[in-house]
Amino acid sequence: MTHIRKAVFPVAGMGTRFLPATKSIPKEMLPLVDRPLIQYAIDEARQAGIEEFLFVTAAGKGALEDYFDTAATLEERLKKSGKTKALDALAPTRMPEGALTFIRQSQPKGLGHAVKLAQRVIGDEPFAVLLPDDVIRAPQGALAQMVAAHAQTGGHMVATMNVPRADTGSYGVLDVETETGKFATARGLVEKPRPDIAPSTLAVVGRYILEPSIFDRLACQGPGAGGEIQLTDAINADVARAGVTGFRFDGQRFDCGSVQGFVQATTSFALDRPELRAEYESFLRGHQTTVDAVA
Repeated sequence: MTHIRKAVFPVAGMGTRFLPATKSIPKEMLPLVDRPLIQYAIDEARQAGIEEFLFVTAAGKGALEDYFDTAATLEERLKKSGKTKALDALAPTRMPEGALTFIRQSQPKGLGHAVKLAQRVIGDEPFAVLLPDDVIRAPQGALAQMVAAHAQTGGHMVATMNVPRADTGSYGVLDVETETGKFATARGLVEKPRPDIAPSTLAVVGRYILEPSIFDRLACQGPGAGGEIQLTDAINADVARAGVTGFRFDGQRFDCGSVQGFVQATTSFALDRPELRAEYESFLRGHQTTVDAVA
């Protein structure tokens, strides 16, 4: 049995980069092929053995609760119509009774603040944090890889990947002390450093396993970059007590909080689907021919 039972999903962001679509629906409900972004994060958490799912939401996010609720009328109609395939498609949206908790973040005070709101539900045990904007395509879910790795190391663990030095200002970055295989022991983390002062190019991706000691740090953490309470700053402040390990996961990460990343993820996941691949590849080849002809 996994030693990580609970996961926090910070989903209070407004999704302004996807306006006007996100004027009426949460960005986490935007469909990547035929499943919303939040479903990919939930599926990854389930594969890692997560049993309790905590959503930190905001006003206008009611569609998330509805999505994981039972659609009794719809399911009854599908049964009567004999649409078993459509009915089966709803199975991943069903959650065990009592497995979901929703907490409202009334003001956008940052990721660290959102995680702090989860303390009452998390209690005194290590837990995971998944940012649904980061979709990771991998044979084994990134969080499952991290849970297995965390059983060896303990302490705080962050998913990491190497990025171009020019891009370090968009990430939390590890100050690496030692590296062994997929593990990087860190002296600390720096939030969005300029490329010329970044301590490494090993960037933090939206998957974390945190010790409960993080809540003590968050309780006294002041605003950081962007005037928000940064989770990275709290982890950095807790290095001496809990330690922090960067874990290089196997897989491809897509930043689905950006339109470019979302489009790239859509193409990649569509090509993974046997029933879509051939026709979609044909379309892409034809599109490229058209682009070349115009150019």
